[in-house]
Amino acid sequence: MTSTDIISIIGTAAFAISGYLVGFRKRLDILGVVIVALLTAVGGGMIRDVLVGHIPRVFRENTALIVIFVTLFLSWLFNLQHQHRRALATWFIVADAIGLAAFSITGAQVGLALNLNLFGVITLGFVTAVGGGIVRDMLVNDVPIILRRDVYGSIAILMSALLYGLTLLNWVNAYSINILFAAGLLCRLWVHRYGIGLPGFQQKY
Repeated sequence: MTSTDIISIIGTAAFAISGYLVGFRKRLDILGVVIVALLTAVGGGMIRDVLVGHIPRVFRENTALIVIFVTLFLSWLFNLQHQHRRALATWFIVADAIGLAAFSITGAQVGLALNLNLFGVITLGFVTAVGGGIVRDMLVNDVPIILRRDVYGSIAILMSALLYGLTLLNWVNAYSINILFAAGLLCRLWVHRYGIGLPGFQQKY
């Protein structure tokens, strides 16, 4: 199992947790929670695969499904949803940040494997990273995080571009991938902690 496979599993589990928490926060039934968690975890990858003309990996392999359902079972077993509201908010932000960083890398690597140009690599990294979150938020009638005044999609774009640059320099290995993953995760948590966002068009009163 490669470092990319491990990162993909971590990202899948993290996005499944974020979907699980959103489902309970919205008071969905069991099926609703499962659907939201499932589509959060695999939605971005499905969109990516369709873009490049592939059958979605989740339809061909069982690894992601096993990871999702084991994650959901453990989340339920340890009553993750019954923690204090502030703790739940922290869990959600951390899980979402992990998923964002992980899928930015795995999505970009699909583009690199297909010998796409910089725009193609960034697009696949971006779609893989934010697609599941968009589906999750739309399902529960929330404005997707990426459309709010938040540095979210920008991190996916930056990570994908950096991975493309590392590939050109022939510096892609397990160490550089792990460093990029950690840097993306910490960057997302840092900008959230200090409320850093892109300029918006809202008027200030």
